[in-house]
Amino acid sequence: MTKQIKQMKLGAFFMIPGHHVASWRHKEANTDGIFNFDFLKELALTAERGKFDALFVADGYSYEHNGKDSQRVGISFEPFTLLSAVSAVTSKIGLIGTVSTTYNEPFNVARKFGSLDLLSKGRAGWNVVTSGRDSEAQNFNLDQHLLHHNRYERAEEFVDVVTKLWDSWEDDAIVANKQLGIYAEGNKIHPINHEGQWFKVKGPLNIPRSPQGQPVVVQAGSSDDGKELAARTAEVIFTAWQTLEEAQAFYKDVKGRLSKYGRQEDELKIMPGVFPIIGDTEEEALQRKQYFDSLIPEELGIQYISSFLSIDLSGLSIDDPIPQLPEVDSINGGKSRFQLLKDLITRENLTIRQLYTRIAGARGHREIVGTPEQIADQLELWIQNRAADGFNIMPPYLPGGLDEFVDKVIPILQQRGLFRYEYEGDTLREHLGLEKPINQYKNTLATTTI
Repeated sequence: MTKQIKQMKLGAFFMIPGHHVASWRHKEANTDGIFNFDFLKELALTAERGKFDALFVADGYSYEHNGKDSQRVGISFEPFTLLSAVSAVTSKIGLIGTVSTTYNEPFNVARKFGSLDLLSKGRAGWNVVTSGRDSEAQNFNLDQHLLHHNRYERAEEFVDVVTKLWDSWEDDAIVANKQLGIYAEGNKIHPINHEGQWFKVKGPLNIPRSPQGQPVVVQAGSSDDGKELAARTAEVIFTAWQTLEEAQAFYKDVKGRLSKYGRQEDELKIMPGVFPIIGDTEEEALQRKQYFDSLIPEELGIQYISSFLSIDLSGLSIDDPIPQLPEVDSINGGKSRFQLLKDLITRENLTIRQLYTRIAGARGHREIVGTPEQIADQLELWIQNRAADGFNIMPPYLPGGLDEFVDKVIPILQQRGLFRYEYEGDTLREHLGLEKPINQYKNTLATTTI
């Protein structure tokens, strides 16, 4: 009996001018285009030509400057502004933006994503994150950020409030009946009257639902708190794993949590990050990897892993072993990424130099170095063995890294039946195979009209 081929979902994760920490130093990287919309427009159109489900934009709320010359870029557009502009020059590709629940309010986030969803005709997605750096807190009237557990408690309630607001207008609330003088039926517009631990929000939202009902909810955490939040609220998880076995365990764990929330497995797509370095031969790919590693200043490499591990390594030689790390429970930053790196260090006994060359591109996500066929083989292996439903592709530099994946890897995936040749729908939900959510307030009785 022939095993059924499962098609994968693909996101194009944009980090300008590339995901490698020293990408801007690549001889072919477009550093002039970092804040040039014409360049960003071409990247979006390339991803759409490749039939990606969505483009994915990260974000943060601080720039950590130590008074020295900067060795990395680390600056970016605000996501709503960028994605609104991209929505006007694309027609199919989904638009996923990162917005933190730690330093925002639910009404503002619901309204902005609702607006983007309408402007793009149903292509918006919200990547829900909790901020984890003190430098971010210090830009919002605080000295330190919230404790990890409190950040997730706030995030869970935040998502609940946002989804209630997105549902506060039923799909057919607007009738615009000129003869009767009724613009919208009041019994289909719902104040949410939310009162919780973190938020008190009356509602309703002042913008209606989009063609896909509401933006797709993406969640990026892989800690236990993050997995539980994702199982209850998320429709896509962006996660990071180094090995097939780790990814399979995560996949089984999260999918197994869905039933207690009345959800089915296909209602949540798990999409790990993948950092591909592509060569026409394996030797060429390895040479490209070495070239990227040569671009990293030693000081930058030490700073980079110090920030991920929340310890200061500046006094050590880059060829020293990594010092003994604390237990993950004592970390108030990103717990899942800390544990992933700690496991990697323990498993491979890495020095500081070896660790920063391992994560300088992928930041703990999976790095695949090889030919287009080898890249496709590895993606297929994870898809067919319940380790992933798709991947967020992280080009090492731009535009070349994205061009190579679209022109060389995607045709192989298409030939194998692992990826689409054409979009089959118009909304992000249709691309991802997600149902339009039923409005939670539908058929609630009321009598007023406005």
